[in-house]
Amino acid sequence: MNHSKLWYSGPAADWKQGLPIGNGRIGAVIHGGIESETWSMTETTYWSGQVERIQGNGNPKANLEQMREQFFKGNYSEGDRLAKQGLQPKKQNFGTNLSVCDINLRFEQQGEDLVRELSLEKAIVQTSYTSSGGKITRETFATHADGIVVSRIKSELKGAISFSLSIQGRTGDFATSAADDDAIGFRGQATEDVHSNGKCGVFCEGKVKVVAVGGIIETAGNEIKVSQADEAFIYFAVNTDYGRTNENWASECHAQINDAIAKGYERLRADHIVDYRDLYARVTLDLGDTASAKLPTDERMKQLRNGQYDDPDLVALFFQYGRYLTIAGSREDSPLPLHLQGVWNDGEANRMAWSCDYHLDINTEMNYYPTEISNLAECHVPLMNYIERLSVAGRQAAQDFYGSEGWVAHVFSNAWGFSAPGWETGWGLNVTGGLWIAMHLKEHYEYGLDRDFLMKQAYPVMKESAIFFLDYMTVHPTYGWLVTGPSNSPENSFYPNGSKDEAQQLSMGSTMDQQLIWDLFTFCLESAKLLQMDSEFQEKLEQALLLMPPLMIGKKGQLQEWLEDYEEAQPEHRHLAHLFGLYPSNQITPRKTPELSAAAKQTLIGRMQTDELEDIEFTAVLFATGFSRLYEGDRALKHITHLIGELCFDNMLTYSKAGVAGAETNIFVIDGNYGGTAAVADLLLQSQPGEIHLLPALPAVWNKGSYKGLRAKGNVEVDVSWENGVLTEATIQAFSAGETVVRFGEQEVQVSLIPGRVYRFDKDLKALVQQEA
Repeated sequence: MNHSKLWYSGPAADWKQGLPIGNGRIGAVIHGGIESETWSMTETTYWSGQVERIQGNGNPKANLEQMREQFFKGNYSEGDRLAKQGLQPKKQNFGTNLSVCDINLRFEQQGEDLVRELSLEKAIVQTSYTSSGGKITRETFATHADGIVVSRIKSELKGAISFSLSIQGRTGDFATSAADDDAIGFRGQATEDVHSNGKCGVFCEGKVKVVAVGGIIETAGNEIKVSQADEAFIYFAVNTDYGRTNENWASECHAQINDAIAKGYERLRADHIVDYRDLYARVTLDLGDTASAKLPTDERMKQLRNGQYDDPDLVALFFQYGRYLTIAGSREDSPLPLHLQGVWNDGEANRMAWSCDYHLDINTEMNYYPTEISNLAECHVPLMNYIERLSVAGRQAAQDFYGSEGWVAHVFSNAWGFSAPGWETGWGLNVTGGLWIAMHLKEHYEYGLDRDFLMKQAYPVMKESAIFFLDYMTVHPTYGWLVTGPSNSPENSFYPNGSKDEAQQLSMGSTMDQQLIWDLFTFCLESAKLLQMDSEFQEKLEQALLLMPPLMIGKKGQLQEWLEDYEEAQPEHRHLAHLFGLYPSNQITPRKTPELSAAAKQTLIGRMQTDELEDIEFTAVLFATGFSRLYEGDRALKHITHLIGELCFDNMLTYSKAGVAGAETNIFVIDGNYGGTAAVADLLLQSQPGEIHLLPALPAVWNKGSYKGLRAKGNVEVDVSWENGVLTEATIQAFSAGETVVRFGEQEVQVSLIPGRVYRFDKDLKALVQQEA
């Protein structure tokens, strides 16, 4: 089977056909062919912008009261005007992640029989071809173990390697200089004038060095030339001053490259593979094989676009590619989490209203949807640390804009801890954006049950968020419910009061807000009880939960997106924020809330029925995960295959279509890769505290298969095999004690989990054997 390799029989014409590598900090997309190759280099902390305090307009409590009074009266236009006056800051030096440079390689040899491939088993990009009767191989990898990018160019023939290497900066403030006879140094600053003033940003310092076996190396200005070598090695290192308090960072690249050369290529390669496979090899997935698996990846994708869906192995490849991209982009020691494009950046988003930032109204959350279930919990850590830092920055925003205790963040953030509302209330006043991303602390704990993590990081951050909402929320004068507002349901709009004259975006008590806060209060209450602390706080939470609005069903049978049953102004809208309770939360389930589940299904179907649907990568994921949670695997798979076939470039990186949200072209957005990976896993395994559901939404076409190593909540690993759509065997390995229900279809069994014990079940969920791991 071929679910461990992306491969192509032709050159990559551009970035969108290139193959990505990364070590959790440095990223590269490698594209080209026989005569040339380009490495598009990025570094996750290379940001424009700067730390800034975004101040409110004073009197936040009084201002908030005036706005709410208008919204409660149904005077939305006036409420919106007041919100713009009091809660809409001016855009300042927000910044964006930027590309660092391009490494351009030019080769003298002609050749044929080109093959480009990315091995997911080894995290190595390889280009091979024949030239003058001998095979030439170029392989490149980004090693986390040694913190650099390394490449080897090798020929079967003596003296057959000749090429030139040059560096092109991707920002205006970029300079190169010769360093010895075989190296080029560079220094740059991440500046641009779309998202900041063109003057502020992170500095970088880097170096590229070439080592050859045989032949001659010459350096002239910005170019290194290698002539008639038997073999050549390229070493790339870059560091930035982000978060650094001394100048030592500027010389680190020299030490990194010297250490790498001293270690030697073979050991660098071996250490890289061992370090990478420690994470990647934890999970296997077999969905069956077909003849299509022998074709190049782009041809398989083309078949999918043409309606040939009989290639389940392509879905398995996409799943493992998502895991690969997680490891490549987010390691335990990464200084920042995955942004809108992971750790890669083609420069397209930066030149328009978009940017490579941390969108908190679905994109960054979706980046980390697969992390726990796909057994990559360590890769979640950079996001945990970022959320903690954001919570500190968000205390100022809570005070400045709401006069409240605790912390808050809104629609997006950056490397500098931006937590204020966005500079347009229609999309920027997403008051639960920070809370939404903070839900990953809850996820991380529920999967791992690390009490130390709960006590030191998850609970303190979530508690401060709960303190904010307890202070900020208000009682609705008509219903007596605790509600948020003014806020939006991310980027969507509605017609109030039955009138279609003027669409509105702000209201009181959007469904998304209430679902998030319900989970927040419940988690904090359960955590405080477990940790036996904060009894007064527990009482406040219990009282607040009694006043929370219920989830409601509208006149069309849909799950209401707002507190009132407003008419959608954009029924084709890409966001489905109010289905958070279905996925990733478990407030809505077919077993426990059948009426709400039917309403959620009606919401999904209603959104699909419009010809103008904003068909983009994360929307396809939302449909897939939504139908998966409704146990409709065939429908979910339809959206996964649509994502792979219609919303991926040839390199299987997902994109948002031109025309959506101001996009001027198809823009690479990586959340579809991560969300699609999560959706595939969700078809095969769903869990919540105290429950493990095996094969909950197995598509009919996945008639036979197996997986090993997926994780379930409760700190367990699960292996499953099936045939003819029916479970044949399941294995559960427990790492923590607890009680859980294991379910397949209508069958279920109660299991008392003992750490270190392995439980095996047959197709009827009868225990086969219990043994020590």
